[in-house]
Amino acid sequence: MSEKIEELKNKKAKAMLGGGKERIKKQHDKGKLTARERIELLVDENSFDEIDMFVKHRARAFGVNKQHYPGDGVVTGLAKIDGRPIALYSQDFTVFGGSLSETHSEKILKIMSLALKNGIPIVGLNDSGGARIQEGVVSLGGYADIFLQNTLASGVVPQISAIMGPCAGGAVYSPAITDFIFMVKNTSHMFVTGPNVVKTVTHEKVSFEDLGGAVTHATKSGVAHFIYDNEIETLLNIRKLLSYLPLNFMDKANEVEFDYSKLKVDTKLNAIIPDQSTKPYDMKEVISCLVDDNDFFEVQSEFAQNIIVGFCRIGGISIGVVANQPMVLAGVLDIDASVKGARFVRFCDAFNIPLLVLEDVPGFLPGTAQEWGGIIKHGAKLLYAFCEATVPKVTVITRKAYGGAYDVMNSKHIRGDFNFAWPSAEIAVMGPQGAVEIIFKKEIEKAKDPIAELEKKLTEYKEKFTNPYIAAERGFLDDVIEPSETKIKLIKSFSILKNKVDKNPKKKHGNIPL
Repeated sequence: MSEKIEELKNKKAKAMLGGGKERIKKQHDKGKLTARERIELLVDENSFDEIDMFVKHRARAFGVNKQHYPGDGVVTGLAKIDGRPIALYSQDFTVFGGSLSETHSEKILKIMSLALKNGIPIVGLNDSGGARIQEGVVSLGGYADIFLQNTLASGVVPQISAIMGPCAGGAVYSPAITDFIFMVKNTSHMFVTGPNVVKTVTHEKVSFEDLGGAVTHATKSGVAHFIYDNEIETLLNIRKLLSYLPLNFMDKANEVEFDYSKLKVDTKLNAIIPDQSTKPYDMKEVISCLVDDNDFFEVQSEFAQNIIVGFCRIGGISIGVVANQPMVLAGVLDIDASVKGARFVRFCDAFNIPLLVLEDVPGFLPGTAQEWGGIIKHGAKLLYAFCEATVPKVTVITRKAYGGAYDVMNSKHIRGDFNFAWPSAEIAVMGPQGAVEIIFKKEIEKAKDPIAELEKKLTEYKEKFTNPYIAAERGFLDDVIEPSETKIKLIKSFSILKNKVDKNPKKKHGNIPL
């Protein structure tokens, strides 16, 4: 028996080395960690239980039958993060460049299946050259099997993808289906076709970094939700993200203990809105005052910055925040902001995370670029997402709420549970200037002094309409509150809504305007 145990130890030691010491060194020379080092940093100490360590590929063509590495380029298993279970896979670039083979995909599928059966999140650490060419269509079939499993798992368990190296061709679609994508600056790349193919087909010269680097996908395409300077920072922030999330769609996120003795009226909020309604202010300062410990975990912070989305805790409860940002494009809703907001709202609704909406929106962005780009369709995505959501939803209108954007940003009319406004709120069909120029067009034109008449009508309009009280009289607002009391109001509201039950009509699924 001792000989057999020794043999087992030797086999495990060989598997732990992946593609060997020389290839591990090359990985380190690129500033990258190995598949196993990443797992070690990501999960709780000594919590990783590996599955399928001894699996080898079954291919025979092109001489690959002479190359066998235990594990076949991917490390899979179960582990814990902050004491809570997860399933994970980590591709090993030292073995066949992390390329996906039939058995490689089978390992990933097995761990995903275990995650679904047990209702636990799936974390994928991607570092792969793509499909293993020597296996042809078999490797392509493996990708398709993973895509299907990603789709079936969507909305059942959280799925997180970290791009730790190359991710090209068909390989990009698995991360794209998952809920969140992390990338590492300078070492992560995602693209459907690489720079060489782009040059051949379109005659464009572009670098790997400009085409599909972390910064590109964080700022231009919106594909990446989070980017960090190095792998360690990336892995630690995956842990942080998971701390806000439940294990599955039937679970609720962990509620942490909240010290109510520290809860006080925050007078800073009373002075945060400028006297001039056209003057910007930073909505992130408002968020900082409302969240526990000033800790806000922003999602897609560098993309569509006119809307802010992210996770926090308020009164110890995990909350998803959607907020207009007056500092960028006056907080207007455009195509990118609408899609960013809609995706986040739908994620929170899928996983029972209550929503806080902080509203200061002058409307939808006008112009041919937006109209031709489909702002009607894309804006409707955000509307659809809020309408469909059945989780607790609380809105605070801090200043502007104009036109259709008032309706879209979780108004009472689309099942907002509690809708509050600050005294600075301006709720109207459109801004005062535009409204007065339409309503009083003839009077202004006929006046002896059109400019004076315009100013007079503007004053009248503002006194009558640019305030929250008409909406409050109608019951469209539940209360007009002092800004300094907002956090206290939110804690009470989300506490009341803890056991909220709301349902949508029975259906196979809706048809969101994609």
